[in-house]
Amino acid sequence: MHATYSYPKYSFTPSEEQRTGTVKRHPVVVIGAGPVGLTAALDFARRGVPVVVLDAEDTVSVGSRAVCYAKRALEVWDRLGVGQRMIDKGVVWKIGKVFNGDRQVYQFDLLPEPDHKIPAFINLQQYYLEDFLVAEARKHDLIDLRWLSRVISARAEDDHVVLQVETPDGVHAVEAEWVVACDGAKSSVRKMLGLEFQGEVFKDRFLIADVVMKADFPAERWFWFDPPFHRRQSALLHMQPDNVWRLDFQLGWDADPEEEKKPERVIPRVQAMLGADTPFELEWVSVYTFQCRRLERFRHGRIFFAGDSAHQVSPFGARGANSGVPDADNLAWKLALVMKGLAPDTLLDSYDDERVAAAKENILNSTRSTDFITPKSDMSRTFRDAVLELAVEMPFARSLVNSGRLSTPTTYTGSPLNTPDTDAFAGRMVPGAPATDAPVERDGQQGWLMDALDGRFVVLYAAGDGASGDASVPAEVAAALDGLARGPLPLVWHAVTDRRRGIAGELVDSAGRLRERYDLTPGSVYLIRPDQHIAARWRRFDAAALAAALDRAVGR
Repeated sequence: MHATYSYPKYSFTPSEEQRTGTVKRHPVVVIGAGPVGLTAALDFARRGVPVVVLDAEDTVSVGSRAVCYAKRALEVWDRLGVGQRMIDKGVVWKIGKVFNGDRQVYQFDLLPEPDHKIPAFINLQQYYLEDFLVAEARKHDLIDLRWLSRVISARAEDDHVVLQVETPDGVHAVEAEWVVACDGAKSSVRKMLGLEFQGEVFKDRFLIADVVMKADFPAERWFWFDPPFHRRQSALLHMQPDNVWRLDFQLGWDADPEEEKKPERVIPRVQAMLGADTPFELEWVSVYTFQCRRLERFRHGRIFFAGDSAHQVSPFGARGANSGVPDADNLAWKLALVMKGLAPDTLLDSYDDERVAAAKENILNSTRSTDFITPKSDMSRTFRDAVLELAVEMPFARSLVNSGRLSTPTTYTGSPLNTPDTDAFAGRMVPGAPATDAPVERDGQQGWLMDALDGRFVVLYAAGDGASGDASVPAEVAAALDGLARGPLPLVWHAVTDRRRGIAGELVDSAGRLRERYDLTPGSVYLIRPDQHIAARWRRFDAAALAAALDRAVGR
C-alpha cells in the first residue's frame, strides 16, 4: 500500500524509579497517549499539575482512524496551544451534501454565521493530530511521556492507586494519587476493574478505505443513500490532507471483515465509485462495526475514564474523539482545583453528572443515525426511502434525513454547577452552554473572545452602551471583581465596551457580535467556567450572587 506519512518511533527510556527500584507517588497518571490522553496531559500541565503519561506503543495511531474534528474540540486544542497547527494542516470544511441514488437531496452548512476564529470542522488524519499533540507535550517539563509502558494491573487504595507497568526493562510499580484511563475502546483498565459497557452493538459493518488520488471533489462531506455504484447500501466521501480521501462503504452484517479488507475486494468497490479510469492507490483499509455503548459511571473513586474507554459511538457524525476531548476538558480543571485544596472532592462527581449526560446525548444521536442509515426492517427502509424522496422538494422532510448528525457540544442543562437564570435573556448562552465566540479588540489588538476565556474563571461585565459617553465600570463593581480576582481561585474579569475606553482588561466589541450572541445590555454579567461553559448570568451586578455562583461552580 502507498504511504503518505512516516511514522515516528518514540524511544523507551527507563524512569528514575525503575532504574533505582524505588516507588514514587505521582499526582496524576494518564493511561493512553491518544488524542484524549494527550489533551488531558496538556491541560494538567497548563494548570501546574505534574502528569505521567503511560502508553503501550512507541508511535502514533496507525491508519487515519478519526479524521473529522469539530469546532469545540479545536477550541480546546487552541487553548492548549496546538489548535492552529491542526487547522493549518487540515482540510477546513462546513458544507455537507446528501444524495439519494444519483440525485442530491439537499445540502447543509454547519457554521452559517460569520465571525468565528475556529472553523466548523477540519479533516485531519489521526496520526498527524497525535504527532502535533506529542510535540506540544514534549515542550512541557511537567509532562513525563513514557512509551512502551503497558499497564497490566491497577489496584485502588484509599488515597492512591497502584499500577503495575510492563516495559522492555521488566515490570515495576507506579503509584498515582489520581488516574485518568484514556486507553481506548478495548480499555485494559476497564477490564481490570471488572466494569461492563451498557448499550448496543448494531448488526452492520462498514469498510473504510483511505485512497491516495488527485481528484476535483470539493472539500465537503458527501453522503449517498443507495448510490448507483453501491446499490441498497450507503457510502461516504471526505477529503483529507496529502491527496488522501476517506471512502466508507456499508457492507452488511454478513460480510466477512478479513475478506473485505483484501485489496482484491476493496479495489473494485473504489473503482465503481470513482470510475475505472481514475488512478488511485490504497493507503489504509479497515472494517468496523457500529457500537453505541458506555460505562454506567465514569468516576470510580480515584480512577476516571475518558474517551473511548468510557463510551463508544458509531463513527457517522464524528462523535468519537469530539466527545472524548470534552471529557478531558471537563475533568482537568476540576481535578486541578481539588488537588490544590480549592474545591471539595464532590466537585469531581460533577464530571460524572455532566459527561455521562453528554455520552447519553451522543449515543442517542448516534443510534438514531444508525437506525436511519441501516434500516432493520422492510417497514423502516420504506419509511427511510420515502423521506429521502420527499426531501428533494419538501424542506420539512430534510430535518428527518439522518446521515449522521454532526457533533455539537453538549449543554449541561441539569448540571449541579449551574446557577439557574433569575433574569430573562434571549439566545443560546444559558447556564451550562458552551461559550460561543465573537471578535473583540483586546489590549489594542484585534482578537477573539475564546482567547480571553483562557482556562480560568472569567467574569464578563457589560460596561454600558456609550449613549451618553459614560461606559465606565462603577467603582464598587470594579472593587468587588478585583477582590475575586485576587482570591485563591483562578479568575479574571473583563469589561465589555462598544469602543475603546481605556479600561483595564476591556474587551472592545466593535462589531457588536458579543452583545448580540450573549444578549448583553448595560450592567449584564456572565460567569464562565474554566472549560468555557456558562456558569451563571444576571442583568445587574450583585456581588453576593456572584460569590454564591462561584461557590456553586466549584462544588461548594
